[in-house]
Amino acid sequence: MTTSTSIDMTIIMIYIKIMINLNINEIKAHFSSCLEKVGEGETVIVCKRNVPIAEIRPIMVRPRNNRPIGLGGKEYPDFQIGDGFFEPLPDDLIDAFSGEES
Repeated sequence: MTTSTSIDMTIIMIYIKIMINLNINEIKAHFSSCLEKVGEGETVIVCKRNVPIAEIRPIMVRPRNNRPIGLGGKEYPDFQIGDGFFEPLPDDLIDAFSGEES
């Protein structure tokens, strides 16, 4: 075993030991408490016969502020989308997207 491989294995073992490891039957029996732990920011490793197969982790919270349209929001602060943008596309253009000829 090379030095980098042994370091990688050590990191993996530390990672697995820090996380909450539960077998599938334990997850089924204590699902709500597992979700509480995930809600508190912890990651739960799901194991099948003590072999990790998946993880349940918290979802990253997305920022709630409005994003500018594209990267030009700062350069064009007065840019507005016209009402025509929300109108349905013409049939020939829709056919072109799907590869059909009109």
